[in-house]
Amino acid sequence: MSSIHNLLSTILDKHVLAGPNYLDWLRNVKIVLNSERIAYSLENSPPVEAPTRCSHVELQAYKDWCDHDLKGKCYVMYSMSDELHRCFEDAKNAADIHLHLNKLFGEQTRPLRHRHCKRNCKGYLDQNGS
Repeated sequence: MSSIHNLLSTILDKHVLAGPNYLDWLRNVKIVLNSERIAYSLENSPPVEAPTRCSHVELQAYKDWCDHDLKGKCYVMYSMSDELHRCFEDAKNAADIHLHLNKLFGEQTRPLRHRHCKRNCKGYLDQNGS
């Protein structure tokens, strides 16, 4: 199992979120979180507090959820650029971070990034006579 964990750590080390690589980064983070069986922590915020008058099983489920969320948040934060890391260091949970990153860099921004890259590429090719 440790060799799998090392391999997954390598994935996060090689694919640090810098902004424009958001979709590739997200795919890799989900691979790691799925291997830990905690990918749901990206989509769902944990309950705000433990239910009152709950059974031992419900209390344990709440504690597990909080542990999984913390682990998911740590994986997400670990795999960000320092600049983005500073922006999200006070985030409450992994789902909040995912929501904000998706707004910043998600699918809807792809056409804008494509135009920007195309313009930069064209300028580079024009300058270099290619």
